[in-house]
Amino acid sequence: MATILGLGVATLDVINAVDHYPLEDQKLRATSRQIKRGGNAANTLVILGQLNHQCSFAGVLAESSDSAFIHSDFDKYNIDTTYCPVSSGSTPVSYITLNEQNGSRTIVHHRDLREYNFDDFLKIDLQQFDWLHFEGRAIDETYKILSHIKKDSPGIPVSLEVEKPRDNIESLFDFADTLFFSQSYASHLGFDDAESFIIHIHKKIEAKDIICTWGNKPTIAINKEGELVKSRTWPPAKLVDTIAAGDTFNAGFIDARLKKLPFARALESANKLAGRKCGQMGLDLTG
Repeated sequence: MATILGLGVATLDVINAVDHYPLEDQKLRATSRQIKRGGNAANTLVILGQLNHQCSFAGVLAESSDSAFIHSDFDKYNIDTTYCPVSSGSTPVSYITLNEQNGSRTIVHHRDLREYNFDDFLKIDLQQFDWLHFEGRAIDETYKILSHIKKDSPGIPVSLEVEKPRDNIESLFDFADTLFFSQSYASHLGFDDAESFIIHIHKKIEAKDIICTWGNKPTIAINKEGELVKSRTWPPAKLVDTIAAGDTFNAGFIDARLKKLPFARALESANKLAGRKCGQMGLDLTG
């Protein structure tokens, strides 16, 4: 068992399942509606908690009744919230349309809550943790935090999820030991496949584990030694729900590396776990 800190946001996910994706201005009846706790790093921690790691979440929670729902879900999976400051504002909400035809999800997100900042982070004793995982967001504050870690706690492995092309997010890359890149980020930069993107990005940030997932196509990665690895995906017999598939992949990889699995085997383990998740609703591995 390892101790892991994840920093990001916790949201309410309002998930409407539909039998096909609606056209613009179309009225469509949802086949089901669920409300769940979301947030990328939070999702990753929930998976890691079920893989028998001791996890703590660092993120701002709102002074609202919705926060009780967030706390309840974290409690279910034994996620510690000691490092979650409470602030005025409302809990961020993601409105998700889940297409039952192919498992795709379309997200509209609303946020009215301050970001976690450097002063919040300084209250944490990092020496208790074996791994630190970050969402690539709130770039200025995250830069300060990662700079602090590199100076004061350089021995703790740091992973960074790069999902969206935020302004100046590239300034964070040098601080991470492992970088998880999304298809949407690579596509924004003009790349049509994971391999060409990974080769491009490796020229800019060497001596790191660099990973890019691309839907059901093979995951492409380059490890710290510069070895290019292709890892097949493991899609389920029936695609049910792709929400948090990337977060699950990240958790699977972190878990495997903490268990000292070789790089290629860690990718395989992560892809198998993500495939398993896509064959079920939600993140409960006991389901």
